[in-house]
Amino acid sequence: MRQALLVTAIPGRLRLKIMDLYKNPYLAHSMQKSLISIEGIECVRVNIYTKSLLIKYDCKKISSEKILCKVDSQIKSYRFADEQNREMIKSAASTNSKGMSITQPLQIKYDTVNKVKFNPKYKHKALKKATDDDWYKMSIGEVKRILKTDVEKGLSEKKIEQILEKFGPNEFEKKEKKTIISMFLEQFEGFIMKILLGASGVSIFLGQVADAVTILVIVVVEAILGVWQNYKAEKSLDALKGYSSPTSKVIRNGKLQMIASRNLVPGDIICFESGDIIPADARLISSSNLKVQEASLTGESEAVEKSYKIKYASNVPLAERKNMVFMGTNVVKGNGRAVIVQTGMNTEMGKIAKMLNESSEELTPLQIDLDRLAKVITWGCVGISAIVTLSGLFAGQPILEMIRTGVSLAIGAIPEGLTTVLAISLAFGVQRMAKKGAIIKKLPCAETLSCADIICTDKTGTLTTGQMTVTDVSTLNSDYKVAGEGNKIEGDIYYKNKIINPTDRKDLKMLITIAGLCNNASYEISKENNIEIIGDPTEGALLVLAQKAKLSLDHFKCYTRVKEFAFDSELKKMTVICKDSSKNNTVNMKGAPNVVLSKCTKILDGNIIRDMTKEDRLKIKRKINIMADEAMRVLAFAYKEIDSIPEKDSEIEKDMIFVGVTGMIDPPRLGVKTSIKKCHRAGIKVIMITGDHKKTAVSIGHSINIFDKGGKVLTGEELDALSDEKLLDVIDDVVIYARTSPHQKLRIVKALKKKGHIVVMTGDGVNDAPAIKESNIGIAMGRNGTDVTREAASIVLTDDNFTTIVKAIEEGRGISGNVKKFIRYVLSGNIGEVLAILAASLVGLPTPLIASQILMINLVTEGIPALALGVEPPYHKSMSEKPRDGKESIFDKPLLKKILSRGFLIGLSAFGLFAGTYIFTGNLIKARTLAYASIVTSQMFHVFDCRENTVTKNKYVLPSVAISSLILIGSIYIPPLAALFSTCPLGIYDWLILLFMGSFIGRLDLIKEKVLGFTRTRERYAMA
Repeated sequence: MRQALLVTAIPGRLRLKIMDLYKNPYLAHSMQKSLISIEGIECVRVNIYTKSLLIKYDCKKISSEKILCKVDSQIKSYRFADEQNREMIKSAASTNSKGMSITQPLQIKYDTVNKVKFNPKYKHKALKKATDDDWYKMSIGEVKRILKTDVEKGLSEKKIEQILEKFGPNEFEKKEKKTIISMFLEQFEGFIMKILLGASGVSIFLGQVADAVTILVIVVVEAILGVWQNYKAEKSLDALKGYSSPTSKVIRNGKLQMIASRNLVPGDIICFESGDIIPADARLISSSNLKVQEASLTGESEAVEKSYKIKYASNVPLAERKNMVFMGTNVVKGNGRAVIVQTGMNTEMGKIAKMLNESSEELTPLQIDLDRLAKVITWGCVGISAIVTLSGLFAGQPILEMIRTGVSLAIGAIPEGLTTVLAISLAFGVQRMAKKGAIIKKLPCAETLSCADIICTDKTGTLTTGQMTVTDVSTLNSDYKVAGEGNKIEGDIYYKNKIINPTDRKDLKMLITIAGLCNNASYEISKENNIEIIGDPTEGALLVLAQKAKLSLDHFKCYTRVKEFAFDSELKKMTVICKDSSKNNTVNMKGAPNVVLSKCTKILDGNIIRDMTKEDRLKIKRKINIMADEAMRVLAFAYKEIDSIPEKDSEIEKDMIFVGVTGMIDPPRLGVKTSIKKCHRAGIKVIMITGDHKKTAVSIGHSINIFDKGGKVLTGEELDALSDEKLLDVIDDVVIYARTSPHQKLRIVKALKKKGHIVVMTGDGVNDAPAIKESNIGIAMGRNGTDVTREAASIVLTDDNFTTIVKAIEEGRGISGNVKKFIRYVLSGNIGEVLAILAASLVGLPTPLIASQILMINLVTEGIPALALGVEPPYHKSMSEKPRDGKESIFDKPLLKKILSRGFLIGLSAFGLFAGTYIFTGNLIKARTLAYASIVTSQMFHVFDCRENTVTKNKYVLPSVAISSLILIGSIYIPPLAALFSTCPLGIYDWLILLFMGSFIGRLDLIKEKVLGFTRTRERYAMA
């Protein structure tokens, strides 16, 4: 079965249509490279918007059948690789790796044609500083003079070698990669890892080999996991390579050539057309109906019209430099030629790469807390061990025995299983998030979500659909509303809040017919009833409108286009002459409202055509102004019937009949408004940062409740005028930033963090990547987001929905609560162990717990219930509370009091049973068995007390307690295990005492909390 649709097949020429090519430069370049290398194939051209593949070949050297087989093989290979990537995302959802694999389009890396030698030790140099950002303000003559190039013939090969030697290749610099060994060694820099290694070393010295091996296994496994996480974490710059087109059309020595993009230099003359990716930053020297999609770089939702004729005398933002084209942006319409002014790291995309290179990873609040805990444990161990050693020596104990006691104390104090349980608990939370559409790449960020108090979000594609959509249609006396989201064909048309049939209203049907005829875009309907637009997004939006109006392509097929006056950015209109099935000719026009109105002398009033009056013009202009005030893009439509085509073109557009206007906008996503309300209720501020115009941003902000009376709006220009100090003064009041550039987004995030906020930054374009990486939690769009953004982020949304962010925050708050629960549980047990050992050493008794028993308690009998606590569902009222203060430790006073009080009671109970048994019976093994069983039993009761603040059910708690209890019983009654852990069988009375003490401790702790709670309540009333 053929994988490609054969459109044209004549000797020496094949034209194919391949669905996989749509907006897929990676497959396009792969096929281009593979096919052009086959002997007999002379030319390969690919268009990723029309999904067209044109192959010219020598019939004597190769057959068309062989070419088709090669194409089929290429497509099958790509689909297989793509399917594997998709499977990886599904498995990644349940993987607890920091660098979880994210699906990416197939990337091809090659250095194909016209390779030029260069010095590998080059440093990217920019042209003189004064011109770095001024190219758009220069005339073509000035640019040509500075770059010493010929706009007709291009550069000579000799000059190219010199420039390439000086400026380096057109690619991004990368940080030197860490070796596997260096990454492995880095894992041992944490305090807890160092303590564990030290305890293992001392255990070996004392002959406790089994204990030492157990600790070393834990350390090595965690280090290997850390290496894997680091290895997968940093791919941002690799992804950026995908935005530089591997091959480019360039004029050199007066000839048009196809060369590797990495060999382009400042001064090269490049040629491009619809479907091409711009390979470097360049100043236009010619253009025809050129439109470029720059959303990934600037955040501008609409494709930008470009023209070499535009001149600037003063500074303008990046998004408004219409005589420039930039690396990594896509040509969606027209063609042009340009002279390259910056390459590699000096391009606008390169500046983003530099920002990503310079930004460093910061520790999350949870990581900071754990680091602080490790230091407390370290100094606590040193202090307590010193006390124990000195007291033992004064009591006349042997030095070797005191060292053994110190080691046991250290092992008891160190929560060996804490980091493992934490990682597994976070992984369970991550798995729940993945099911809701949020894939977590860096585990600690899952808990950090609980601290988030600000979400900085891009507009295009995040808050909005990222697709231009017609929402309003107005004729002279009728205003229609169009429902539906993005490119979905579902959506009714309303008149006075009632659904209508558009074909019953002549004015509306005529307007939509003109919109379909004055249109060079095409589309295909997917299984999800989405329209895949091929061509200009604005024209695509008009085709979607036609679908909603039930005017399918069949309606337009009865018209034959006789003549076209293509859209021109200066004339701001498009006109086509069409002949219908009855051989009647019509002139159809669309364009800017003022231009179309100037061509009209008549108007369609309902079903009647009449002369246009002054009042009609004023009424129409009022409608246009209303749409413009709501930040819509307004297009006007007109037509007329003609008997024959006039000889003079100037006669064609005279005396047109005005029909109406459409208003289109990139509309908000469904559910965004509700999600923002939920954020506000949870104490989270939502800030919009966009490259779009201020008016557009404010309009969207109003519609989704981001912008209100108290909020401020800043443009990029106004932001640049503020010093860092003044920005800090106003930043808490600003809710919308419009017309921003990548470095400004980064500055905003840094300022918010400096004010003490925990910042979530979302986005989909390359321009969002530096700010995403700098933020506390970076969130990227998985479907429409760029590879760069996905790799720089900590979290990737599989559905690109802002609502999923809110769900992820809710899960994050649940994870934070779970972390507190199992930390309370684990540390209480550890403190109990330490106190029991410390008390015994202070009164001159043998240590109540040996190292193997301590390891069993910490890793197994405590670890399993702790894990069960770590997978509790989120608290049902978590989104009605304020975020956790990221500046304060997760170990707050209430938690510390609970840990210390319970730990004290557990330690006192274990020591009492040990001391009493040893003193009265002299049986050390039984005394240690009772102390060991006492701590485990107390913890089995404790696990239920740690769940007191939740009403949700946890199906894992009872099984975990049962398993831990069975392990405890096995280690006492199974002879080989009893020998390993130095235990002996206990009688029925022993177990009754253990059960009574375990339950009694829990009740004492509960009574203490009730009394303290009652006391605090009385104090508050007294103060009132």
